[in-house]
Amino acid sequence: MSISLPSWSRLAPLAAALVLAGCMGTPLAPPPEHAGVALPATFSEADGARSWTTAPPAEAQPRGEWWLGFQDPVLNGLVERAGRGNTTVQEAAARLAEARALLRSADANRAPQVGVSTGVSRQAGANTATGGPVPATLATAGLNVSYELDLFGRLSQASDAAWLDAQARDALLQSTRLMVQADVAQTYLQWRAVQAERVLVEESLAAYRDTLRLTQRRYQAGDVAELDLARVQTEVAATESEALALERQQVLLNNALAVLVGDVASGFTVAPAAHGGAAAEAVLPVIPAGVPGTVLARRPDVSAAQASVLAAQARVGVAQAAWFPAVTLTGNGGYASPELGDLFKWSARSWGIGALLSLPIFDGGQRAAQEEGARARLEGALAAHRGQVLTAFREVEDQLGALRLLAGQAEAQGRAVQAAARATQLSDSRYRNGLVSQLELLDARRSELRNRRQALQVRTAQYTATVGLIRALGGGWGDAPAQVAAARP
Repeated sequence: MSISLPSWSRLAPLAAALVLAGCMGTPLAPPPEHAGVALPATFSEADGARSWTTAPPAEAQPRGEWWLGFQDPVLNGLVERAGRGNTTVQEAAARLAEARALLRSADANRAPQVGVSTGVSRQAGANTATGGPVPATLATAGLNVSYELDLFGRLSQASDAAWLDAQARDALLQSTRLMVQADVAQTYLQWRAVQAERVLVEESLAAYRDTLRLTQRRYQAGDVAELDLARVQTEVAATESEALALERQQVLLNNALAVLVGDVASGFTVAPAAHGGAAAEAVLPVIPAGVPGTVLARRPDVSAAQASVLAAQARVGVAQAAWFPAVTLTGNGGYASPELGDLFKWSARSWGIGALLSLPIFDGGQRAAQEEGARARLEGALAAHRGQVLTAFREVEDQLGALRLLAGQAEAQGRAVQAAARATQLSDSRYRNGLVSQLELLDARRSELRNRRQALQVRTAQYTATVGLIRALGGGWGDAPAQVAAARP
């Protein structure tokens, strides 16, 4: 029985119609600029910082090493150690490597597939060399080549989506590095602040102990009442408790730094700074906020969200292309012989070429569900992108507002410290001259200690807000990094 096959001239119009049908897929609109968020002209909290000036790190250093602006060698070393040993950064780097491997796999699907094969089979039937029920052995060896024509863009769009995934992972790696750097800087500066508070409390404790010894002698001599002695003993015990609480807090911060740099907490110590390591000794850089539009170009997490939107959009195209047929070209050449010794003789050569066109007719709604899922993921990516943009603006406004208010608070707290120190001097002089009771002197010292600690806490909050602003702006304040490319190179 023979079946007559239609000639290529009859199939050409059908193939052309299929190509045109593929080109008539629903076009995807580009994602809205700035995730549909109307960009403000300026930051509202930047009005109070018009006199700010740029204080960049050393010009000889590469852009992006923003922590150098604090001019603290210990901080520089910790950030470098975290870049090498932090496990979160290593995990993000591994995910980037995985995304790049998936990109190479997607690109490989667009290239011809070449392989070799060899085998020996024994069978009987019409398709054997004997043509009958007598079993025959057939040995084969050959080269196989296959190539799928990307008529409807399914392979290219899948490759583009994988490339955009890799771009998103790259941006997330940069975002993770920035997050770890900021965490190291904030934890370290808090550690220094607690250390400075301990120095201040221990100085006050030494003064209280001197007062206690003097009061005990005066009590034994009958010059003061037992109530005065009890008050000084209370201040000494309370201050000792505060010193121990600060030491506990410093231990916790030290252990947190160990984890951030990828080290074991046991035995890890932060190198002490000169003069007791007061956090106020570090330089407080002033960061220009710039204009809101630059934040979206600088922040790697916003770039990652944008790349995720584009990747989800490409996968919608892949789902749409599944409705159209797939055309695969195949070819093979080699040798086939019933005798293994004659396998590579010229007379045993064989070859074949073919083309396969496949199109599912009924899949139970699988392709429709896949396209619907791809569109849902695109909507989710768009919402995530918009949320990331809104979060970026909120974080910048939060830190700008904090820095503006903290500057005024630091100035007011400085005046309070000066006044409290003067009150302590006057109370001490009056107490030594017998003009006031010891209770007044203790109150003055307690007030000075409280105001000095509050001044240190305000200073620490300024460092924390400065690091937070750097993180919210996307890192260093030099040239902005390139945004996600609009087209794949």
